[in-house]
Amino acid sequence: MADAQELMRETISRIVPYSPGKSSAEVMEELGLDEVTKLASNENPLGPSPLAIDAMQNLASGVHVYPDPQAIELTEALADRLEVEPETIIVGRGSDEVIHMLGLAFVDEGSNLVFSDPPFALYPMTARVMGAEERSIHARDYRHNLEAMAEAVDDRTKLIFISNPYNPLGSIVTADEVDDLMATVPDTCIVVFDEAYYEYVDDPEYPDTLRYVREGARCITLRTFSKAWGLAGLRVGYGVAPVDIIEVLKQVREPFNVGIMAQAAAVASLRDPDQVPRSFENNVAGRQFMYEQFNEMGLEYVPTQANFIMVDTGMDSTRCFDALMRRGVTVRTGEIFGMPTWIRVTIGTPQQNGRFVAALREVLGQQD
Repeated sequence: MADAQELMRETISRIVPYSPGKSSAEVMEELGLDEVTKLASNENPLGPSPLAIDAMQNLASGVHVYPDPQAIELTEALADRLEVEPETIIVGRGSDEVIHMLGLAFVDEGSNLVFSDPPFALYPMTARVMGAEERSIHARDYRHNLEAMAEAVDDRTKLIFISNPYNPLGSIVTADEVDDLMATVPDTCIVVFDEAYYEYVDDPEYPDTLRYVREGARCITLRTFSKAWGLAGLRVGYGVAPVDIIEVLKQVREPFNVGIMAQAAAVASLRDPDQVPRSFENNVAGRQFMYEQFNEMGLEYVPTQANFIMVDTGMDSTRCFDALMRRGVTVRTGEIFGMPTWIRVTIGTPQQNGRFVAALREVLGQQD
């Protein structure tokens, strides 16, 4: 009998499965800890809106029914909030699924995808699944090098990904820089604005990418309920694009792709005027605390517009990760991003941030 590896498509052999790291439960069991502060996955430490929790509890007895395959109520709620037409929105299992739809719908063998290096893992994965060429452009000064990315585009480029704020580095590209890019990219290429951390941004130079959508440009803006909205465990996100792009994506959308509880929780969250502001304010305060602590320790870091910070610990990131984990704190190692002495830490609650800093000082031998 042939081994499955022999039957596998060649392009799949180049994919390294995503590794989320150990769960808090695994770490506690393995190390005999009573508590673990997880600052590894950029989750919202404040959790979801109380309105979202109520909505899910009220639906618990109805999960034997399939969800609305078109997510009409959520789509209309988003359209009202974003001031766009409902026909320009598609809902997915997180914005990740919309990226997958883009690959299925527009990418084929012999085409290419352009993205920054280090990339969000799903960008090269999309290229490999579809057998397309990866054109990875090194970041410059911890930011997207949009000029070089634009130069990498040709008539075979199907998608150019701009993660803004940039995961894993937290930086942004400005409205003027994006204007320059959009003026040069041909309309045979779709520009993907991946704005998973949009709600955390306070930089006035951040671009309004929905303007390009309203103007009918070849682009799509992706956002998610996983971060500031606190619904990571439900997997719900969306894309906003001109109608013709959305119609093509609907041809590859799986039926009943977003669960009934996810849809209801997202709609309820949009009705809560406090959910995003409280998440934003916690993030701003935590970001400033982290900056002050890193400055005191003499550590280089990347100023961020997201809910995480990349910081150079000056030691091997896997050793740092292991030492922090043994002290009950989990973070993300930098070697997977080509930054072997850096770690990425999620901004948590004040208590979580304090616990991380104390553990890091201990690991680095920098006690107060």
